[in-house]
Amino acid sequence: MTEPLYIAVDLGAGSGRVFLAGLDRQSFLLEQIRRFHYPPAESAGHLRWDLDRILAEIKQGLFAAASRARELDRTIRSIGVDSWGVDYGLIDAAGQLVEAPICYRDGRTKDVRQQVFKRVGREEIFERTGIQFLPFNTLYQLFAHVCEGIPSNAQTLLLIPDLINFFLTGKRVGEYTNATTTQMLSAHNGKWDYELLDRLGLKSDLLPQIVAAGSEVGLLRSELATELNIAPVSVVAPATHDTGSAVAGAPIEDGWAYISSGTWSLVGVERSEALINAEVARQNFTNEGGAFGTFRFLKNVMGLWILESCRKEWQQNGVAVDYDVLLQDVAMLEDYPASIFPDDQRLLNPPSMLEAIATQLAETNQTMPSAPASVAKSILDSLAFRYASVLRTIESLTDQRIEGVRIIGGGSQNRYLNQATANATGLPVVAGPVEATVIGNVLVQAIAAGRFGSLSEARRYVTENVPSQDFSTQSTSDLEQAKARYREIEARFI
Repeated sequence: MTEPLYIAVDLGAGSGRVFLAGLDRQSFLLEQIRRFHYPPAESAGHLRWDLDRILAEIKQGLFAAASRARELDRTIRSIGVDSWGVDYGLIDAAGQLVEAPICYRDGRTKDVRQQVFKRVGREEIFERTGIQFLPFNTLYQLFAHVCEGIPSNAQTLLLIPDLINFFLTGKRVGEYTNATTTQMLSAHNGKWDYELLDRLGLKSDLLPQIVAAGSEVGLLRSELATELNIAPVSVVAPATHDTGSAVAGAPIEDGWAYISSGTWSLVGVERSEALINAEVARQNFTNEGGAFGTFRFLKNVMGLWILESCRKEWQQNGVAVDYDVLLQDVAMLEDYPASIFPDDQRLLNPPSMLEAIATQLAETNQTMPSAPASVAKSILDSLAFRYASVLRTIESLTDQRIEGVRIIGGGSQNRYLNQATANATGLPVVAGPVEATVIGNVLVQAIAAGRFGSLSEARRYVTENVPSQDFSTQSTSDLEQAKARYREIEARFI
């Protein structure tokens, strides 16, 4: 019997895709139907997302996916939406967006954390939520919004995927895995921490009901179904946080860690319970909720954003830098030109990434390489060294040895970084699936539909049907010297 199809809408912080997937017994169908871009732009005093544009692109993707399903003579079972975390929109009583959502890279939260800590201490916030302290967490965005003045007609706060689901179904709910990234949810009961929010003077009455990953949000609104020429199918909340979906879609072996590699790198392990203590707080690790009772114990590392920002800057300066050619040039270099600490907050969104890197190198008595390949190698090697450092810390915090690393997401296609990670960690590395987020989105929908009986069964399907690449450790004396230099640099920042 032919299995029904699933539509996955995967929204990153600047670009999105719509996929059509089929989980047949003998083959895995995964087709990208539409890809689109929506960079944030300054508007009304803040860096904002154009939600109307995002919704219009999603609708075109859904229309095209429905058309493709008819070509295949197959039905669509459900739609699932995942996105980046922390950002939100406000809806009024009539269901209209109050104002364009503000991007997490906006500067409004620059000094907010210290204001928050004066009301509720840092240690208590971590004990309550188990979430790492990042300047753009929703907790600080909402605090800044309240200080600036939330529009009086705002009735409901919805995180980005919940906002999309609202426009698809008319239902106002918040999905658990993404809600945990806000630093406003209790790690102990999975509910909004109303006491914390009230003590901070935040508008807790804006928050929606929490539902678990795999819950049906509702049926696609009839007028949308007609417009898109699609049956009024079910809209299911997958793990709506993109990393939650990515980890759900990763066939992680027992004792292995994962790195969700992309704009950000999320380095962690999957656990059955949160790990909250003073040392975890000091190391600024996080306990994000996962699908089906799991926790993502991880740390954010700046990721390929650093290299992409440099490439953009080179291109603006008239230096053409093809990504594949750049990586080929990097692989030809045998030395280690320089090391940076990737999690320097000055690299988050600098006016010039190249200048920010040069400044950090000067502070550590290093010289900024002139050739793009040398700069790129310095960035990629430093990311690998940072991964190794984080993984060693995870072993210490959990008192469990890590046996290997599964790299997932778009960054898993970067063979140089995969090999550098194997070299830096001294662990076997398996790269793939590339589309882990989309696959995880679909798997949760399929579990909700009864196609799989559990997440472990669904992951076995991925192992059997999605290819991966293996990387083993290669060590040299130059590598050991570079590791030692990196450790000295990292120690200056931690």
